[in-house]
Amino acid sequence: MKNPSQSKSTLSVHAGSPGDTQFGGLVTPLFPAAAYDYHGGVRYPRYFNTPNHRAAAEKIAALENTEDALVFSSGMAAIFTAIMAQVKAGDHLVFQNDLYGGTHHAVVNELNRYGIAYTMVDASDLKNVENAIRKNTRAIYVETPSNPLLKITDLAGVVRIAKKYKLNTLIDNTFASPVNQNPADLGIDIILHSGTKYIGGHSDLMCGVVAASKKFIDPIRQSALHFGGNADANTCWLVERSLKTIVLRVRQQNENALQLATWLSANKKIAKVFYPGLKNHPGYAIAKKQMPGGFGGMLSFELKGDADKFIAKLELIKPAVSLGGVESTINQPHKTSHAKLTPAERKKVGISDKLVRLSVGIEDLEDIVRDIDSAI
Repeated sequence: MKNPSQSKSTLSVHAGSPGDTQFGGLVTPLFPAAAYDYHGGVRYPRYFNTPNHRAAAEKIAALENTEDALVFSSGMAAIFTAIMAQVKAGDHLVFQNDLYGGTHHAVVNELNRYGIAYTMVDASDLKNVENAIRKNTRAIYVETPSNPLLKITDLAGVVRIAKKYKLNTLIDNTFASPVNQNPADLGIDIILHSGTKYIGGHSDLMCGVVAASKKFIDPIRQSALHFGGNADANTCWLVERSLKTIVLRVRQQNENALQLATWLSANKKIAKVFYPGLKNHPGYAIAKKQMPGGFGGMLSFELKGDADKFIAKLELIKPAVSLGGVESTINQPHKTSHAKLTPAERKKVGISDKLVRLSVGIEDLEDIVRDIDSAI
Protein backbone atom coordinates (compact mmCIF):
# COMPACT_ATOMS: atom_id res chain seq x y z
CA MET A 1 0.00 0.00 0.00
CA LYS A 2 1.00 3.64 -0.39
CA ASN A 3 3.24 5.27 2.20
CA PRO A 4 2.66 9.06 1.98
CA SER A 5 6.20 9.75 3.11
CA GLN A 6 7.73 7.92 0.14
CA SER A 7 8.69 9.56 -3.15
CA LYS A 8 7.22 8.56 -6.49
CA SER A 9 10.46 6.81 -7.44
CA THR A 10 10.23 4.65 -4.32
CA LEU A 11 6.51 4.00 -4.76
CA SER A 12 7.06 2.87 -8.35
CA VAL A 13 9.29 0.09 -7.05
CA HIS A 14 7.62 -0.93 -3.80
CA ALA A 15 3.90 0.00 -3.77
CA GLY A 16 1.60 -2.87 -4.73
CA SER A 17 4.47 -5.36 -5.01
CA PRO A 18 4.04 -7.99 -2.29
CA GLY A 19 6.76 -10.21 -3.69
CA ASP A 20 6.68 -13.96 -3.21
CA THR A 21 5.12 -14.44 0.23
CA GLN A 22 5.59 -18.22 0.11
CA PHE A 23 9.28 -18.48 -0.73
CA GLY A 24 10.55 -14.96 -0.04
CA GLY A 25 11.26 -13.99 -3.65
CA LEU A 26 11.48 -10.27 -4.39
CA VAL A 27 9.25 -10.54 -7.47
CA THR A 28 5.50 -11.08 -7.29
CA PRO A 29 4.73 -14.51 -8.78
CA LEU A 30 2.48 -14.89 -11.79
CA PHE A 31 -0.86 -16.47 -10.81
CA PRO A 32 -2.53 -17.58 -14.05
CA ALA A 33 -5.48 -19.36 -12.38
CA ALA A 34 -8.95 -18.63 -13.69
CA ALA A 35 -10.61 -20.75 -10.99
CA TYR A 36 -10.19 -20.10 -7.25
CA ASP A 37 -11.60 -21.56 -4.02
CA TYR A 38 -14.71 -19.55 -3.22
CA HIS A 39 -14.60 -20.02 0.58
CA GLY A 40 -13.91 -16.65 2.14
CA GLY A 41 -15.06 -14.73 -0.95
CA VAL A 42 -15.31 -15.21 -4.69
CA ARG A 43 -12.10 -14.44 -6.58
CA TYR A 44 -12.38 -14.37 -10.38
CA PRO A 45 -10.42 -12.59 -13.16
CA ARG A 46 -13.49 -10.75 -14.48
CA TYR A 47 -14.05 -9.36 -10.99
CA PHE A 48 -10.69 -7.49 -11.09
CA ASN A 49 -9.65 -9.09 -7.78
CA THR A 50 -7.05 -11.76 -8.56
CA PRO A 51 -3.56 -11.41 -7.03
CA ASN A 52 -1.77 -10.05 -10.08
CA HIS A 53 -4.55 -7.58 -10.80
CA ARG A 54 -4.53 -6.25 -7.27
CA ALA A 55 -0.73 -5.88 -7.25
CA ALA A 56 -0.79 -3.79 -10.45
CA ALA A 57 -3.85 -1.80 -9.38
CA GLU A 58 -2.37 -0.88 -6.00
CA LYS A 59 0.84 0.36 -7.62
CA ILE A 60 -1.10 2.48 -10.13
CA ALA A 61 -3.30 3.93 -7.37
CA ALA A 62 -0.21 4.87 -5.37
CA LEU A 63 1.34 6.63 -8.37
CA GLU A 64 -1.88 8.49 -9.20
CA ASN A 65 -2.64 9.43 -5.57
CA THR A 66 -6.01 7.67 -5.64
CA GLU A 67 -7.64 5.12 -3.36
CA ASP A 68 -7.95 2.37 -5.94
CA ALA A 69 -7.53 1.42 -9.59
CA LEU A 70 -8.67 -1.13 -12.16
CA VAL A 71 -6.65 -2.67 -14.97
CA PHE A 72 -8.51 -3.33 -18.23
CA SER A 73 -7.64 -5.22 -21.40
CA SER A 74 -7.18 -1.99 -23.39
CA GLY A 75 -7.33 1.75 -23.06
CA MET A 76 -10.66 1.89 -24.88
CA ALA A 77 -12.13 -0.76 -22.57
CA ALA A 78 -11.18 1.42 -19.60
CA ILE A 79 -12.36 4.66 -21.21
CA PHE A 80 -15.73 3.48 -22.46
CA THR A 81 -16.56 1.49 -19.34
CA ALA A 82 -15.81 4.55 -17.20
CA ILE A 83 -17.95 6.76 -19.45
CA MET A 84 -20.91 4.38 -19.48
CA ALA A 85 -20.80 4.05 -15.69
CA GLN A 86 -21.60 7.78 -15.44
CA VAL A 87 -24.75 7.90 -17.53
CA LYS A 88 -28.13 6.45 -18.44
CA ALA A 89 -30.47 7.04 -21.36
CA GLY A 90 -31.49 10.70 -21.51
CA ASP A 91 -28.27 12.04 -19.98
CA HIS A 92 -25.75 14.40 -21.55
CA LEU A 93 -21.94 14.61 -21.49
CA VAL A 94 -19.48 17.38 -22.37
CA PHE A 95 -16.31 16.32 -24.18
CA GLN A 96 -13.19 18.17 -25.18
CA ASN A 97 -13.22 18.13 -29.01
CA ASP A 98 -9.54 17.31 -29.64
CA LEU A 99 -9.61 13.78 -28.24
CA TYR A 100 -7.69 10.65 -29.12
CA GLY A 101 -9.25 9.47 -32.39
CA GLY A 102 -10.46 6.17 -30.93
CA THR A 103 -12.34 7.95 -28.16
CA HIS A 104 -13.80 10.49 -30.59
CA HIS A 105 -14.97 7.73 -32.93
CA ALA A 106 -16.53 5.72 -30.08
CA VAL A 107 -18.40 8.75 -28.72
CA VAL A 108 -19.74 9.74 -32.12
CA ASN A 109 -20.78 6.23 -33.12
CA GLU A 110 -21.98 4.69 -29.87
CA LEU A 111 -23.49 7.16 -27.40
CA ASN A 112 -26.51 8.17 -29.46
CA ARG A 113 -27.42 4.50 -29.83
CA TYR A 114 -27.90 4.38 -26.08
CA GLY A 115 -29.91 7.60 -25.92
CA ILE A 116 -27.02 9.57 -24.49
CA ALA A 117 -26.42 13.08 -25.85
CA TYR A 118 -23.06 14.83 -25.97
CA THR A 119 -21.44 18.12 -26.91
CA MET A 120 -17.83 18.54 -28.04
CA VAL A 121 -16.12 21.86 -27.36
CA ASP A 122 -12.74 23.55 -27.54
CA ALA A 123 -11.74 23.18 -23.90
CA SER A 124 -8.76 25.53 -24.18
CA ASP A 125 -11.38 28.21 -23.40
CA LEU A 126 -13.33 27.05 -20.37
CA LYS A 127 -16.24 29.30 -21.26
CA ASN A 128 -17.01 26.79 -24.00
CA VAL A 129 -17.19 24.00 -21.43
CA GLU A 130 -19.54 25.88 -19.14
CA ASN A 131 -21.75 27.06 -22.00
CA ALA A 132 -22.21 23.44 -23.15
CA ILE A 133 -23.65 22.27 -19.81
CA ARG A 134 -27.34 21.35 -19.79
CA LYS A 135 -29.79 20.38 -17.08
CA ASN A 136 -29.20 16.71 -17.91
CA THR A 137 -25.38 16.94 -18.09
CA ARG A 138 -23.68 14.35 -15.87
CA ALA A 139 -19.95 14.66 -16.51
CA ILE A 140 -17.11 16.52 -18.23
CA TYR A 141 -14.43 14.57 -20.10
CA VAL A 142 -11.06 16.06 -21.02
CA GLU A 143 -7.66 14.96 -22.29
CA THR A 144 -4.53 16.96 -21.50
CA PRO A 145 -2.02 17.10 -23.05
CA SER A 146 -4.19 16.19 -26.01
CA ASN A 147 -3.45 13.72 -28.79
CA PRO A 148 -1.84 14.71 -31.15
CA LEU A 149 -1.56 18.52 -30.86
CA LEU A 150 -0.54 18.64 -27.18
CA LYS A 151 -3.19 21.18 -26.26
CA ILE A 152 -3.47 21.97 -22.56
CA THR A 153 -6.72 22.12 -20.61
CA ASP A 154 -6.84 23.92 -17.26
CA LEU A 155 -7.80 21.09 -14.89
CA ALA A 156 -8.35 23.29 -11.85
CA GLY A 157 -10.73 25.38 -13.97
CA VAL A 158 -12.61 22.28 -15.15
CA VAL A 159 -13.00 21.16 -11.53
CA ARG A 160 -14.40 24.57 -10.51
CA ILE A 161 -17.04 24.34 -13.24
CA ALA A 162 -17.87 20.73 -12.37
CA LYS A 163 -18.35 21.54 -8.69
CA LYS A 164 -20.56 24.50 -9.56
CA TYR A 165 -22.93 22.24 -11.51
CA LYS A 166 -22.34 19.06 -9.42
CA LEU A 167 -20.82 17.11 -12.29
CA ASN A 168 -18.29 14.29 -12.35
CA THR A 169 -14.97 14.78 -14.16
CA LEU A 170 -12.91 12.34 -16.22
CA ILE A 171 -9.50 12.78 -17.80
CA ASP A 172 -7.41 10.79 -20.24
CA ASN A 173 -4.01 11.18 -18.59
CA THR A 174 -2.14 8.96 -21.06
CA PHE A 175 0.21 11.54 -22.59
CA ALA A 176 1.22 12.97 -19.22
CA SER A 177 1.67 9.65 -17.38
CA PRO A 178 1.36 9.42 -13.58
CA VAL A 179 4.93 10.69 -13.31
CA ASN A 180 4.25 14.12 -14.78
CA GLN A 181 0.65 14.83 -13.80
CA ASN A 182 -1.68 13.65 -11.04
CA PRO A 183 -5.16 15.01 -11.82
CA ALA A 184 -6.60 13.70 -8.55
CA ASP A 185 -4.48 16.27 -6.73
CA LEU A 186 -6.38 18.97 -8.64
CA GLY A 187 -9.79 17.48 -7.88
CA ILE A 188 -10.44 15.40 -11.02
CA ASP A 189 -12.64 12.41 -10.11
CA ILE A 190 -11.65 9.69 -12.59
CA ILE A 191 -8.23 9.24 -14.21
CA LEU A 192 -7.88 7.11 -17.34
CA HIS A 193 -4.87 5.74 -19.18
CA SER A 194 -4.10 3.69 -22.20
CA GLY A 195 -1.64 1.61 -20.20
CA THR A 196 -0.25 0.28 -23.46
CA LYS A 197 1.78 3.49 -23.58
CA TYR A 198 3.87 4.85 -20.67
CA ILE A 199 2.55 2.47 -18.03
CA GLY A 200 3.68 -0.54 -20.07
CA GLY A 201 6.55 1.41 -21.56
CA HIS A 202 8.13 -1.35 -23.66
CA SER A 203 5.70 -1.72 -26.60
CA ASP A 204 4.94 -5.30 -25.55
CA LEU A 205 1.58 -5.22 -23.75
CA MET A 206 -1.92 -3.80 -24.08
CA CYS A 207 -4.00 -2.57 -21.17
CA GLY A 208 -6.11 0.28 -19.87
CA VAL A 209 -6.35 1.89 -16.45
CA VAL A 210 -8.99 3.61 -14.33
CA ALA A 211 -7.83 5.25 -11.10
CA ALA A 212 -10.15 7.02 -8.65
CA SER A 213 -11.54 7.07 -5.14
CA LYS A 214 -13.62 4.09 -4.06
CA LYS A 215 -16.72 6.25 -4.49
CA PHE A 216 -16.12 6.27 -8.25
CA ILE A 217 -14.27 2.98 -8.66
CA ASP A 218 -17.08 0.86 -7.22
CA PRO A 219 -19.76 1.76 -9.81
CA ILE A 220 -17.19 1.53 -12.62
CA ARG A 221 -16.24 -1.93 -11.38
CA GLN A 222 -19.90 -2.98 -11.49
CA SER A 223 -20.19 -1.88 -15.13
CA ALA A 224 -16.86 -3.56 -15.87
CA LEU A 225 -18.17 -6.88 -14.55
CA HIS A 226 -20.87 -6.76 -17.21
CA PHE A 227 -18.70 -5.54 -20.09
CA GLY A 228 -15.94 -8.04 -19.31
CA GLY A 229 -12.95 -5.87 -20.17
CA ASN A 230 -10.54 -7.09 -17.48
CA ALA A 231 -6.85 -7.60 -18.17
CA ASP A 232 -5.50 -11.13 -17.75
CA ALA A 233 -2.99 -12.22 -15.11
CA ASN A 234 0.01 -12.16 -17.44
CA THR A 235 -0.72 -8.59 -18.55
CA CYS A 236 -1.16 -7.44 -14.95
CA TRP A 237 2.12 -9.11 -14.00
CA LEU A 238 3.88 -7.26 -16.83
CA VAL A 239 2.25 -3.98 -15.79
CA GLU A 240 3.53 -4.34 -12.24
CA ARG A 241 7.00 -5.14 -13.52
CA SER A 242 7.00 -2.25 -16.00
CA LEU A 243 5.85 0.33 -13.48
CA LYS A 244 8.97 -0.25 -11.40
CA THR A 245 10.95 1.76 -13.98
CA ILE A 246 8.31 4.28 -15.08
CA VAL A 247 9.89 7.21 -13.24
CA LEU A 248 13.34 6.57 -14.73
CA ARG A 249 11.91 6.09 -18.23
CA VAL A 250 9.63 9.11 -18.23
CA ARG A 251 12.20 11.49 -16.78
CA GLN A 252 14.62 10.61 -19.59
CA GLN A 253 11.84 10.98 -22.16
CA ASN A 254 10.91 14.38 -20.69
CA GLU A 255 14.49 15.60 -20.95
CA ASN A 256 14.95 14.34 -24.50
CA ALA A 257 11.62 15.73 -25.70
CA LEU A 258 12.18 19.23 -24.32
CA GLN A 259 15.62 19.52 -25.91
CA LEU A 260 14.38 18.03 -29.18
CA ALA A 261 11.38 20.40 -29.33
CA THR A 262 13.72 23.34 -28.80
CA TRP A 263 16.01 22.13 -31.59
CA LEU A 264 13.09 21.54 -33.98
CA SER A 265 11.71 25.02 -33.29
CA ALA A 266 14.93 26.52 -34.62
CA ASN A 267 14.97 24.37 -37.76
CA LYS A 268 13.88 26.33 -40.85
CA LYS A 269 12.46 23.22 -42.52
CA ILE A 270 9.93 22.72 -39.71
CA ALA A 271 6.76 24.79 -40.02
CA LYS A 272 5.49 24.43 -36.45
CA VAL A 273 6.26 22.50 -33.26
CA PHE A 274 3.64 21.46 -30.70
CA TYR A 275 5.11 20.86 -27.23
CA PRO A 276 3.80 22.28 -23.94
CA GLY A 277 7.34 22.70 -22.58
CA LEU A 278 8.08 25.45 -25.11
CA LYS A 279 7.50 28.90 -23.68
CA ASN A 280 5.66 30.01 -26.82
CA HIS A 281 3.11 27.19 -26.42
CA PRO A 282 -0.27 28.77 -25.52
CA GLY A 283 -0.71 26.33 -22.66
CA TYR A 284 2.82 26.60 -21.25
CA ALA A 285 1.92 28.45 -18.02
CA ILE A 286 -0.89 26.05 -17.16
CA ALA A 287 1.17 22.99 -18.09
CA LYS A 288 4.03 24.17 -15.88
CA LYS A 289 1.61 24.43 -12.96
CA GLN A 290 -0.33 21.18 -13.39
CA MET A 291 2.49 18.98 -14.73
CA PRO A 292 5.09 19.29 -11.95
CA GLY A 293 6.90 16.13 -13.03
CA GLY A 294 7.71 17.38 -16.53
CA PHE A 295 6.17 18.19 -19.89
CA GLY A 296 6.15 14.66 -21.27
CA GLY A 297 7.83 12.67 -24.00
CA MET A 298 5.30 13.44 -26.76
CA LEU A 299 5.59 16.17 -29.36
CA SER A 300 4.20 16.87 -32.81
CA PHE A 301 5.44 19.02 -35.64
CA GLU A 302 4.42 20.10 -39.12
CA LEU A 303 6.95 19.77 -41.91
CA LYS A 304 7.30 22.23 -44.74
CA GLY A 305 8.18 19.31 -46.98
CA ASP A 306 6.61 15.91 -47.68
CA ALA A 307 5.86 13.92 -44.51
CA ASP A 308 5.88 10.54 -46.27
CA LYS A 309 9.34 11.10 -47.71
CA PHE A 310 10.65 12.37 -44.38
CA ILE A 311 9.46 9.28 -42.47
CA ALA A 312 10.81 6.95 -45.17
CA LYS A 313 14.31 8.40 -44.66
CA LEU A 314 14.40 7.89 -40.89
CA GLU A 315 16.57 5.00 -39.72
CA LEU A 316 16.67 5.04 -35.91
CA ILE A 317 13.12 6.32 -35.35
CA LYS A 318 10.56 3.73 -36.46
CA PRO A 319 7.04 4.35 -37.81
CA ALA A 320 4.54 2.84 -35.39
CA VAL A 321 0.92 3.26 -34.35
CA SER A 322 1.46 3.37 -30.58
CA LEU A 323 3.62 5.50 -28.28
CA GLY A 324 5.29 5.77 -24.90
CA GLY A 325 7.86 3.01 -25.35
CA VAL A 326 11.57 3.18 -24.60
CA GLU A 327 12.24 3.44 -28.33
CA SER A 328 11.47 6.60 -30.34
CA THR A 329 8.58 6.13 -32.77
CA ILE A 330 6.80 8.37 -35.23
CA ASN A 331 3.52 8.37 -37.12
CA GLN A 332 1.11 10.49 -39.12
CA PRO A 333 -2.11 11.05 -37.13
CA HIS A 334 -4.23 11.40 -40.28
CA LYS A 335 -3.22 7.83 -41.19
CA THR A 336 -3.30 6.29 -37.70
CA SER A 337 -4.84 7.63 -34.48
CA HIS A 338 -7.25 9.96 -36.31
CA ALA A 339 -7.79 8.00 -39.52
CA LYS A 340 -11.42 7.31 -38.54
CA LEU A 341 -12.21 11.02 -38.50
CA THR A 342 -13.39 12.58 -41.74
CA PRO A 343 -11.06 15.09 -43.45
CA ALA A 344 -13.43 17.84 -42.32
CA GLU A 345 -13.29 16.64 -38.71
CA ARG A 346 -9.50 16.49 -38.81
CA LYS A 347 -9.29 19.96 -40.28
CA LYS A 348 -11.60 21.28 -37.57
CA VAL A 349 -9.27 20.10 -34.80
CA GLY A 350 -6.10 21.18 -36.64
CA ILE A 351 -4.69 17.86 -37.92
CA SER A 352 -3.05 18.32 -41.31
CA ASP A 353 -1.45 15.79 -43.65
CA LYS A 354 1.95 17.34 -42.89
CA LEU A 355 1.63 16.73 -39.16
CA VAL A 356 3.77 14.02 -37.59
CA ARG A 357 3.61 12.83 -33.99
CA LEU A 358 6.85 11.81 -32.32
CA SER A 359 7.06 9.63 -29.21
CA VAL A 360 10.52 10.36 -27.86
CA GLY A 361 12.35 7.41 -26.37
CA ILE A 362 15.27 7.02 -23.99
CA GLU A 363 18.01 6.83 -26.63
CA ASP A 364 20.90 9.27 -26.60
CA LEU A 365 19.54 12.64 -27.71
CA GLU A 366 22.36 13.20 -30.20
CA ASP A 367 21.40 10.02 -32.04
CA ILE A 368 17.73 11.09 -32.26
CA VAL A 369 18.68 14.56 -33.54
CA ARG A 370 21.12 13.11 -36.06
CA ASP A 371 18.43 10.82 -37.47
CA ILE A 372 15.86 13.60 -37.84
CA ASP A 373 18.39 16.04 -39.27
CA SER A 374 19.52 13.50 -41.86
CA ALA A 375 15.94 12.71 -42.89
CA ILE A 376 15.06 16.39 -43.22
